[in-house]
Amino acid sequence: MKHHHETGRHLRRSTIPAAIALAGLLIAPFGQVAQAEEKFLIGIVELQLANPFFGKLQKAAVDAAKKHGLEVMTAEATVAGDSATQIAAIENMINRGAKGIVLDPANAFALVPIVKKARDAGIVVVTTNTSLGPMTAADASFETDNLAAGTLIGQWAKAKLGATPARVAMLDYDLSDKTAKARHDGFLKGFGLTEDSPEIAGTALTMGNVETGQAAMENLISAHPDINVLYTINEPAAQGAFLAIKKGKGDIVVTSIDGSCSGVRSVVDGTIGATVMQFPSRMGEMAVDAVVKAVNGGEKPSGFHNTGTILITDHSVEGIESKDTKWGLENCWGE
Repeated sequence: MKHHHETGRHLRRSTIPAAIALAGLLIAPFGQVAQAEEKFLIGIVELQLANPFFGKLQKAAVDAAKKHGLEVMTAEATVAGDSATQIAAIENMINRGAKGIVLDPANAFALVPIVKKARDAGIVVVTTNTSLGPMTAADASFETDNLAAGTLIGQWAKAKLGATPARVAMLDYDLSDKTAKARHDGFLKGFGLTEDSPEIAGTALTMGNVETGQAAMENLISAHPDINVLYTINEPAAQGAFLAIKKGKGDIVVTSIDGSCSGVRSVVDGTIGATVMQFPSRMGEMAVDAVVKAVNGGEKPSGFHNTGTILITDHSVEGIESKDTKWGLENCWGE
């Protein structure tokens, strides 16, 4: 509106030059005048929506697409690792004439052939949350830098422990999973450890849920009662571990990654000392905006796009940027 108002003043001040400029616009090729965005079909393919993280990501992507006036097709994996459903959905989107696809891949490798088919058909394909193998199989990826997230929580844990000799336990998820491995490696890096450091009392695999977190931690505490630092792959695993910790000793620095509202509340009540928040809504919004820009003739997205992380704790340490749980509860995702 401001631009139109200034043009009107210009006409009153100097009618002839403005009229000439207007005539130039009228005879210029139509493509040189700012055009409305093209309305097209976009596909949004997510993981299982029972997980609030994936639900939040999909909602943000759908909302962003609707803001651009796009037609939206959605699909989601039925269970973890369900690449078959995603492949069938992308095939359908190709046949329907989609011009863009936002994909949260159930498997980094199984989706590569169908994504190649989509890109060969001229469709802009970007991934969210996790990338394909290789990342260049899609146009771009919008995700958390999980290595950085792990590094951040490792640095905090090291600083929080202070001069006390470390006895570290690690509750992982399957380390063939890219996200789990990056978080694990990041924590070691941030804490200043290697895989064979004597400070590591023990490690265990979990399914990233309360039940396996509790069982694994009970075993670790039984074998290593001197544990004083705990890394967990996510907040449900940390919540389960705390149930085990409560039965024995309670002076373990518990750390995690995700930033769900449930996780932030666990920081509030002291179950978790600190967690690193990631931003699923930002992933969905950035991915859709990048597709829209590319389809409308703008620069095509490429490579890795970090959607950000923030350390959430009520026990800040000098030299490490963090937000408190009040901020965390205002910006978390899920229930």
